[in-house]
Amino acid sequence: MNTLKALIFDVDGTLAETERDGHRPAFNLAFAEHGLPWHWDEARYGDLLDVTGGKERIRHYAGQDAPEMLADPAFPELVKRLHAAKTAHYVRLVAAGRLALRPGVAELIAAARRAGIRLAIATTTSPDNVDALLRATLGDEAPGWFAVIGAGDIVPAKKPAPDIYRWVLARLGLPAADCLAIEDSENGLKSASTAGLRCLVTISEYTRDQDFSEAAAVLDDLAQVSPGEVLALPGAA
Repeated sequence: MNTLKALIFDVDGTLAETERDGHRPAFNLAFAEHGLPWHWDEARYGDLLDVTGGKERIRHYAGQDAPEMLADPAFPELVKRLHAAKTAHYVRLVAAGRLALRPGVAELIAAARRAGIRLAIATTTSPDNVDALLRATLGDEAPGWFAVIGAGDIVPAKKPAPDIYRWVLARLGLPAADCLAIEDSENGLKSASTAGLRCLVTISEYTRDQDFSEAAAVLDDLAQVSPGEVLALPGAA
């Protein structure tokens, strides 16, 4: 086992419970803004989370509920507009203080910084969403604490593909064996594991029934253990 040199965090569901009360209402506001009769309730949105990526989620939903729209040559442009509107609504919700970090997250980040362990992010959410959440919950300087932020469409294949973690590792200049991923979902765990990372899972409100058998550890939240216990975990086997 190698000494831990970097923590790589997922964002949605891992840093904060953003899905139900952040992204979901932001999608619904974007749909209403564009005159669409679509509304994602909590249960339907939970099902849609099996699809990673906001634009991908819109396309998947249209394929199920509005196939005629999916076949429209203008639909790809509509997806871009919807997603941009959704991001703007989400950023406003976050800036208004609607979302808080999950228990133990701020403490772990602070402990890692004190210990000289590098921080990184690997997420499918957009860079604007990441920046807004970090600033609203940790302060305006927080984005600068992360050596690498891999977000959005920076890689073509999203989780559960390993691409985003491989991209982050390359820019950290570290092997997977020196890093630990922190995720909340089965798709995220698969992404990290395929990239060769050990992964600590903190179960979120939408992922409780998922398969985490490949995880190095599974917790309800990071407050269950001390930051020191997390930082004592090695990287990959």
